[in-house]
Amino acid sequence: MSQPLPTAPPAARHHGWLPALATALAGLVSMGVVAALGLWAAGAAALPGGAFPRVVAATVVTAVGGSVALSGDAGALARSHAGITVMPLSVTLTGALVVAAGFLRPLRHRAVASVRELGGWAVRIALVWLLLLLGLALGARQTFSVDLGNGVLGDIGDLLGAAPEVGFRARVPATLAVGLVWLAGVMVLALMVARGAPLPARLLRFQASVRPAAYAMVTLLLVSVALGVVVALITAVRRGHPADSFAVILLGLPNVVWPALTIGMGAAWHGRVDGPFGLPMPYLLDEVLRTPDVSTLDLGTLAAHDGRAWWLVAVDAVLLVGAAFLMAARSPAGTRAPRHVLHMAVALVAAVLAICLLCRVSAHYGLSLLGIGDAGGGLSGELLLRPQVWSALGLAVAWGMVAGLCGALAARPVRRRGETGGAPPPGARPW
Repeated sequence: MSQPLPTAPPAARHHGWLPALATALAGLVSMGVVAALGLWAAGAAALPGGAFPRVVAATVVTAVGGSVALSGDAGALARSHAGITVMPLSVTLTGALVVAAGFLRPLRHRAVASVRELGGWAVRIALVWLLLLLGLALGARQTFSVDLGNGVLGDIGDLLGAAPEVGFRARVPATLAVGLVWLAGVMVLALMVARGAPLPARLLRFQASVRPAAYAMVTLLLVSVALGVVVALITAVRRGHPADSFAVILLGLPNVVWPALTIGMGAAWHGRVDGPFGLPMPYLLDEVLRTPDVSTLDLGTLAAHDGRAWWLVAVDAVLLVGAAFLMAARSPAGTRAPRHVLHMAVALVAAVLAICLLCRVSAHYGLSLLGIGDAGGGLSGELLLRPQVWSALGLAVAWGMVAGLCGALAARPVRRRGETGGAPPPGARPW
């Protein structure tokens, strides 16, 4: 009697190279589409030399944490310098959501998966991701000629025959290394957040405490972005300039909304805007930060320009209590209130720390010819935004504890909808 031919196990059928290619490609393509639309709204389509696709590629590279080097060649009689550190977090968020969905799709409807199975599936995606990211990084390079204008610099440049050039190129090794870390972070976070994602058996005991808190924080960040979209659209209708609003939404809305979330908790950021930077930015931030020296960005300075800034406190209170309620409602039924308070405080500290690390901005450029021009005019500029990290983390602890207590008390009637665990024993106290 002939033996039946062996068939591939379900893991091999559903976690093959084609789904891995689809996941990695969908992530990068979605990021490219969002980046292209945002850059088009910001006016980058008018860049000379057919540079628009390369600028889109560079934007996607920075969105996954890659490194882009700025360079200048102004000749022997001139000097140029430039640097930029910024992540277009709208593009980043889009790619993270798409990659996470593709990573989790073959794993749904299961309770347990082995380390080997999860690792093999992740490695396949990572290898395809690195190949695609390599091609993207190699294409992210361009050189532009700088117009010195009709003033003194222009006359000197014409006299000396100086033709300054600036350009950018992706640092390929750094981009691949950080891009791989970014991908790993997205996949780990997806496993932490998704209720239906399987875990190795040895990690199952952690899901009851980690997943509700991780889910609540991700929901908090996504809801804050959704509110930011609504505010940006209303602003576009009331004030005009819809292209600027769409550029903010499609390129850097989390860069604005997530620091605002920490500012509503009382945190402070330091920043400065100098020069004709073409980055999309809400007018209120531009007013506060466009000063001769580094400015403090907090509730007080924002309210001095627009009293509606105080609404950030109320919005934060609602969002944080809502997140704490969601965390408590998804937790095991027997979880006591002090544990909810602790989990909320720790989770909020982690979220605020991520905001402080991801939303930093540092960009500068300068060009001088025979010592003229670097100090001002249209040939130099600076954009800076950095948080006061330790005070922000301390405030996150306080807000997390208060919100965690309120959410735990509000969720007591619905606690049995928790992810695991049964009802508390009769007569047990919630504390």
